[in-house]
Amino acid sequence: MRRGEEAWATTGGRVAAAADEWREILSATHLPWSVVVPTGDDDPGFAASARRLWIDDLALVDCECGPCSGSRTRRELNSTDGEFVVVLITLAGRETVSQNAAEAQLRPGDAVAWDSTRPARFVVWEPLAKRSLLIPRAALEEVSGRAAMTGGVMLDGGKPATRLLTSYLDTLSSALPDLGPSAVSAARNATLELFVGALRAGGDVPATSVAQPALRAEMDRYIERHLLDAVSPSDIAAAHGVSVRTVNRIYNANGQTVGEVIRVRRLARARAELTDGDRPISSIAHRWGFSDTSHFSRLFKARYGTSPSDYRHAARAGTAGGASVQRRVAAVQGRGGRRHETGVTAAHS
Repeated sequence: MRRGEEAWATTGGRVAAAADEWREILSATHLPWSVVVPTGDDDPGFAASARRLWIDDLALVDCECGPCSGSRTRRELNSTDGEFVVVLITLAGRETVSQNAAEAQLRPGDAVAWDSTRPARFVVWEPLAKRSLLIPRAALEEVSGRAAMTGGVMLDGGKPATRLLTSYLDTLSSALPDLGPSAVSAARNATLELFVGALRAGGDVPATSVAQPALRAEMDRYIERHLLDAVSPSDIAAAHGVSVRTVNRIYNANGQTVGEVIRVRRLARARAELTDGDRPISSIAHRWGFSDTSHFSRLFKARYGTSPSDYRHAARAGTAGGASVQRRVAAVQGRGGRRHETGVTAAHS
């Protein structure tokens, strides 16, 4: 097993015991789920496996399993710490995923994005291989993706943007354990951008999903270009020929302020610099508009669950992703129970 790689497997024994074990594994590698494995008179047994890799604070999980079903009801939602968007990509087999009024019939190459804050259900109809990308919702704020994802969304596997995302994750799954901290940080940011690109490219989007307005997207790009400047709502308004009130209304519609968006993006850029070189933390903080290093450290810890110095140390040791997410979202660390590091073979694509 390579650096940063974790693997789990069921015993492959009788269905009753294996179902409980698979529920624990799914809840450890993904989020809390209830699981049912169909039984027959001959009870041939059930086997499944999962392999997880960290892309900094994102988790990439490959699974293989036989026919089964699962659901996230109020009980599982209440057991989930934090909020996630999960991208599920079918590699082999057939699965149905339901959320809200939307139901996706997934075959190889298809993908769906679902929301951890809402009830969901899946049914695996035949031996399945799938890949899941778990994205903390807070991370989507760095690429203006939070507002674009508010429910289950089918990503059309035939569209170039979706194919680009799935092929990139396929390559990343193989290369990730050998990447250094700076490359992992870059891969993480590229993953977020590609996901939001696939989301905006459209597909089967239910009414509960809110499309990103064109003007908001233009304003976000303006903020990105001027992150090192003292950008303000009035600057954004002047650049786009609208009033300050309009700027504030566009951001407030998604529960944000311009100041919050700028702060989140500056923290993200500072975070990336912590893994790239030995520049003093105070210098990085100042570069991204935080004149008070102590204030920067408090904001950084509130957002990422660790101090800037601890994050830098963990990133160099190759443990930043796992530690950060596991502190922020205990469910991903594994509320279940038994953890099996058995060197299972990764899912085939």
